[in-house]
Amino acid sequence: MEILIKNGYVYDPLNKVNGEIMDIAIKDGKIVESSEINLRKAKIIDASRKVVMPGGIDIHSHVAGPKVNTGRIMMVSEHYRSYMRSHHPLRRSGTGKYTPSTFLTGYRYARMGWTMVVEPASPPLKTRHTHEELNDIPILDKACLILVDSNRILLNYLDRKDHDGCKMFIKWLLMATKSYGLKLVDPGTAVLWSWGKGYGLDVDDKIEPYNITPGDIIKELCKIRAELKLPHPIHLHCNRLGIPGNYETTLKTMKYAPADDKVTLHLTHLQFNAYAGDSWANIGTGSETLTKYVNANNNLSIDIGQIDFGTAVTMTADAPFEFALFHMARWKWTGIDVESEAAAGIVPYKYKKKNLVNALQWCIGLELALLVKDPWRVMITTDHPNGAPFTRYPKIIALLMSRRFREKMFAKLNRRSVKRAVLPSIEREYSLYEIAVVTRAAPARLLGLDNIKGHLGVGADADVAIYDLNPEEIDFSKDYQSVIKAFKRALYTIKSGNVVVENGKVINDSCSKTFYVDFKSPPEEQFLNELREEFKRWYTIELANYVINESELGHAKPIYVGG
Repeated sequence: MEILIKNGYVYDPLNKVNGEIMDIAIKDGKIVESSEINLRKAKIIDASRKVVMPGGIDIHSHVAGPKVNTGRIMMVSEHYRSYMRSHHPLRRSGTGKYTPSTFLTGYRYARMGWTMVVEPASPPLKTRHTHEELNDIPILDKACLILVDSNRILLNYLDRKDHDGCKMFIKWLLMATKSYGLKLVDPGTAVLWSWGKGYGLDVDDKIEPYNITPGDIIKELCKIRAELKLPHPIHLHCNRLGIPGNYETTLKTMKYAPADDKVTLHLTHLQFNAYAGDSWANIGTGSETLTKYVNANNNLSIDIGQIDFGTAVTMTADAPFEFALFHMARWKWTGIDVESEAAAGIVPYKYKKKNLVNALQWCIGLELALLVKDPWRVMITTDHPNGAPFTRYPKIIALLMSRRFREKMFAKLNRRSVKRAVLPSIEREYSLYEIAVVTRAAPARLLGLDNIKGHLGVGADADVAIYDLNPEEIDFSKDYQSVIKAFKRALYTIKSGNVVVENGKVINDSCSKTFYVDFKSPPEEQFLNELREEFKRWYTIELANYVINESELGHAKPIYVGG
């Protein structure tokens, strides 16, 4: 299909386009020069008085794998309340609000104008399941990150200070699982959890029975990531998540990021790791201290992990925290152990406006986004479904763009939380350009895909969102409801050159890709022989059955890296 989008207000930060009225031409799934379009055959979309942006990219959203699937089972009643009917042959049916099924996940992202999502935490042993569900998600391009922080084979290499063996094992893991990058969750905690311990493990505490700390894991894997030239920095869930006073641990963790002018460490859902105080009674915000450090150091980026009020489903490979949360929530809990690799927990939770802690959490997420000066190093997430469903992004965008909206919310929150928060004193309001940065351009750059994703320059993938907003007529601070309405239902979403959403409705499917990193030189045979012996010691599965073939991915897109 050939498409010409005419006269839209284009926001394309990677090409420094800030609201200019331009035409965007599409041919064969790519952005091209307008002169290459055959106007007699092309579909003409009049975007006059509309906003045109690249497709959105969610860098951290739990959308696939056994943990997510268990969450769907735990919240079975919601699948009766929230659904989308099949419209054969244009779309399939789907169900679920907080943990939507695979089809509905793709459709709801596309309706908002998002075209790519990253599943951020897949145990290597379970990644075949993750890919099966990623294959099933329509429209969106995908990638997944593998959990490595408590892998027993890896920790043995680290404990022996065998850098080369550690690097070779990471290389093999990425190739075997067809994954895009590395995820650390509360490093080392799953090891202690197997002994009934682990809650509150700090970054400099020893991980028994090894003679290493979480900080050692972070430092070594950051070094290996650089040597392997992986496109995405280490994706880190800091230690002591959800514990009062944990901002001090986060600050210590930030100092493990290798010094550079580019980002070498990404701290994910930072809101959950930005608490001051030493108890729930005197909990406060550590956002000013943390963002001051981020602002002074270009080697760090964050995503906010914003909560919203109502039901959520918390799920993380931080099993001790989930077990503790279960005793606070007193609802449901599922614990999952993955042999020799990880431990996870799942707890549904309801965030309440009048709850001191919940209201302060809401404030802290927005504080982080507004206090980090460089929008290229902060990204919008809800840690779906932990803080809120990803469908709350339009509301979060409006809160960042409108101080008036934030002030209206303060009247509904716990009064003590508002007094303790920094948010009421923050006047900053995001522009549409900055929204395009934090939801499109910055995630693409952080993933190392900014040559084809997150922009509308010639040669980019033709992933485009058109919103019913006129920046010349709307005061975004006052009319924040128009912002929510527009980003909730894109006027058009174009994926790989195909119109998949029109007037807010999913009308089509589109070919999607799964990105993963690959290496032109495989691990040496001597290493593989050693690894086979290690597998016999640590796994009940044969090494040959652990490896995922490229044919098991729906539309595989390898990114070859050096090192």
